[in-house]
Amino acid sequence: MQDAYRQIIQAIGEDPLRPGLNKTPDRAAKAMHFLTHGYRLNIEEVINGALFPSTANEMVIVKNIEIYSLCEHHLLPFFGQCHIGYIPNGYVIGVSKIPRIVDVFARRLQIQENLTMQIAETILKYTGALGVGVIIEAQHLCMMMRGVEKQNSRMSSSCMLGEMKTSQSCRNEFLNLISR
Repeated sequence: MQDAYRQIIQAIGEDPLRPGLNKTPDRAAKAMHFLTHGYRLNIEEVINGALFPSTANEMVIVKNIEIYSLCEHHLLPFFGQCHIGYIPNGYVIGVSKIPRIVDVFARRLQIQENLTMQIAETILKYTGALGVGVIIEAQHLCMMMRGVEKQNSRMSSSCMLGEMKTSQSCRNEFLNLISR
């Protein structure tokens, strides 16, 4: 990866050996390795059996989870917040596992729409929840720094599964609780 970054630096007309840039290929490769570490994570190892029997049957919400990802179209960052709600069905998941699930998928080359679905489908699959809702609100540097250059734009995406999709009252409860 260092060689690829060195070639990119040369391709834009810079000298990769000049002071300030001479260690950049190594630093950039390490950064990209970290920013894409989701590819090297296994969801079952991340969850690590943290599913606990529970009689709770009311909505559980974790909101304002910070997300950082890379747009698969331009390799530029997008970042924002993820809000997740689920209705338990005999089990709850360890609360720290929810943001870890988000990171498994966010730390990959991604589009926001797919990221939203991957998180929701994973929580539904592993918890057996009656319903899952995921909303992501993010700013995309591919829209802010290039292209249309709209600095204040934010994209929202949602995925509702199970009762969150079929029951308007469940959906409304989720939306009301995350807006507080």
